[in-house]
Amino acid sequence: MKNFFSVVLLLFISNILVSAAEPLVWSVNSRADVLKGDARGVSIDQNGTISLAPKLTEVFKTEQPYIWSSAVDASGNVYLGTGGDGKVFKVDASGKGAMFADLAELNVSALAVGRSGELFAATSPDGKVYRIDASGRADVYFEPKEKYIWSLAVLADGLAVGTGEGGKIFKVRAANASPASSILFDTSENHIISLAVDRQGNLIAGTDSNGIVMRFGADGKPFGLLDSSLREIHEIAVGPDGSVYVLALAASVSAPKPEAEAAAAATTESKTVSVEKPNPAVPETPTKSRYDLSAAKSAVYRVLPDGSVDIIWASPTVIAFSLYAHQSGNGVLIGTADKGRIYNVSNTGSETLVLQTDANQISTIRTDGKSLIATSSNQGNLFKFGPEAVSEGTYDSAVLDAKGTATWGRIWSRSAGNVAIQTRSGNTEKPDETWSSWSAAIADPKGAQVASPKARYFQWRATLKPTASTLSEVNLAFVARNIAPEILSIQVLPTNVGLIANPPVQIDPNIELAGMSSAEFGIPVVVVPPRRAYQRGATSLQWTAEDRNGDKLVYDVMYREVGEADFKPLRTAISENFLSIDGQSLADGRYVFKIVAKDSPSNPAPTALSGEMTTEPIDIDNTPPAVTPGTVSGTRVTFTATDKSSYLVRAEYSINGGDWKPVYADDGISDSPTESYTIDVGTATGEQVVTLRVFDVNRNSGNARQVVKR
Repeated sequence: MKNFFSVVLLLFISNILVSAAEPLVWSVNSRADVLKGDARGVSIDQNGTISLAPKLTEVFKTEQPYIWSSAVDASGNVYLGTGGDGKVFKVDASGKGAMFADLAELNVSALAVGRSGELFAATSPDGKVYRIDASGRADVYFEPKEKYIWSLAVLADGLAVGTGEGGKIFKVRAANASPASSILFDTSENHIISLAVDRQGNLIAGTDSNGIVMRFGADGKPFGLLDSSLREIHEIAVGPDGSVYVLALAASVSAPKPEAEAAAAATTESKTVSVEKPNPAVPETPTKSRYDLSAAKSAVYRVLPDGSVDIIWASPTVIAFSLYAHQSGNGVLIGTADKGRIYNVSNTGSETLVLQTDANQISTIRTDGKSLIATSSNQGNLFKFGPEAVSEGTYDSAVLDAKGTATWGRIWSRSAGNVAIQTRSGNTEKPDETWSSWSAAIADPKGAQVASPKARYFQWRATLKPTASTLSEVNLAFVARNIAPEILSIQVLPTNVGLIANPPVQIDPNIELAGMSSAEFGIPVVVVPPRRAYQRGATSLQWTAEDRNGDKLVYDVMYREVGEADFKPLRTAISENFLSIDGQSLADGRYVFKIVAKDSPSNPAPTALSGEMTTEPIDIDNTPPAVTPGTVSGTRVTFTATDKSSYLVRAEYSINGGDWKPVYADDGISDSPTESYTIDVGTATGEQVVTLRVFDVNRNSGNARQVVKR
């Protein structure tokens, strides 16, 4: 299987390490890659191959923002129900259209052509069902006293009406019938979003908010066909073999809100991509089965005539809005809010992007008996597509983010027929007037040097013309400008805490010698942190660093005493991000340490860069405090303690070698270079030996003893 936005590292014979100086190759060679771009007049098959799409013709503009519903009569006339002015438009077979009826409510949410050729139109909110005759005259046919009317279906013995918020289904047999006499079934659901009639004349209903599909037999009793984990059954289509195709959505989008909002929420894929060196420490997100709908935004089920159920399509990113069952019986067309695209999905789940429009969403897909038609929203237009292909199509790739100014190399492709590649570059994330113009076309699949100027961002365009032209892969070589590494933080551990390297994960040394990454062998890079251990006088530094190019880093540790001008090397070219310094190797004093990160292992000397950070002044103190016995007066013994390099922090005493007990300085706190201490030995008689032990801030200790005789 082709890699997803694969990074191909060009390795030289000299076996240099993978580095920022080494070219990267951005390869767009899979369906996931290609779908991130924009397709204009081209289709994308299940393998990511680009070819010319069915011809898309704009037939009629309603000048309304939304088309909520559509229907086609026996003569090929197309009816369009719009919002939010509640207008119905009629477009004849020649493509000539005009307003057919102007209804009182805001939205024409459902249309159906009756058995006598009359048009039924349902409106919302607080709507009605209108019967519109051939002249466009509209009369109220049924008023269910429900807030919403979502769906209509023509039955052999009446008109089915699906409503909300009460979740009722009515069967209306005559004009102005009462709701009470027309009720077919009062469900426990909130809304009856979709209605359809199967090959046997049974009514099929889809609900919100529990995602139920139910079938009503001749006795009017419902039988559950499907209980989806998604909440809304948005549309139902019946195939020629009796299969029932069901479009389910994770969120309710049928409520009367601007469809553009839903479209914006549905388009979650980024159009900017970046190529980076493989990071095996970050595991790839496993591809989920389409039967796992835990993260799905929409899905299509196929309910077979025997009642078994398949999921033939699901997407965690795309919201589908319309469904059309192929008359061949092999799958469906799906219209989406993802760039106004139409996908073809077979019964086995194979998926092809048929075409992409300029609309925000494809609201409905129908057939007029001769060709396929689609309606869009924002703006509300009618299109016809196919069966002939376009004479020319273009595909614009996603925008590559090189993470810095890059030098572009060659671009080459795998193609057949008449395919030309153009390039452009710029320094804004979205292409605008500041980008370079499209380059001259490159027609040779073997490619050529990119003429676009150095920049951070890059995009290519493919133009396909007839003669069975196809494009399956495009590759771009580039070298990103080296970016200096950064030291992000330095941690200074307490004195006497040493850091010891743990044994690293063993990796075949031949991998590095071959200039390859362990990630290519499925070996994760595990950064093993050092362990801490007691080390007399140690001063330990631990730091974090980052390199935006992913280069291998080495570190120099420098030092100087406060007051000195120049740093001196302490350790150079170490690969670990920590160092334990033997404090006894440095004289007592205050020191500043500097960590220098260098990307020289991954870059030639002229382009290698470094970054650095210094610590705050750190005290190195290896000299213990001096403790001097004082006087003995009765039961009280005095001592004086002094530290030359720092200050005292703690004192404790022991009598006759017993347990150590804390003692405070005479002024109440040990916090100065010199402190006095007084110890009361109690009333015990005989000779007693009192030992005082004093600690400075760097944990050096000194002691003295005093003999008390009573």
